[in-house]
Amino acid sequence: MDLLFDSRARVLADLQARGMALPAAVSALEEAMVARRWWAEQWPDGEAYVAGLVAQDVQDALIDRGERWPVCVGCPPEAPLHPLHITPELGGPDPHWVCEETSQVVARLGELAAAS
Repeated sequence: MDLLFDSRARVLADLQARGMALPAAVSALEEAMVARRWWAEQWPDGEAYVAGLVAQDVQDALIDRGERWPVCVGCPPEAPLHPLHITPELGGPDPHWVCEETSQVVARLGELAAAS
């Protein structure tokens, strides 16, 4: 279960890095943790995927609330507002954020602060 705590810390760090560690986002993170804890208990070999899946769950929950997270800050200002997404698509192993427009790796999950 240490992996679950690590997953939570990494996603929370990225929420904080982009100023999104607000109550709605943290609640979405907690909901994702409950769901993924159950998922990891059912499929222990899938633990390497948990962090990326939690990030995707939070991203989806925020989109459902009309918020984009994380937004790319590396593209020129004239580029349309666009999000980053987690790669590999199933969340792991070694999940990282990729720019939706350029397909360039921006940061590993939990390290958006270093990329800002």
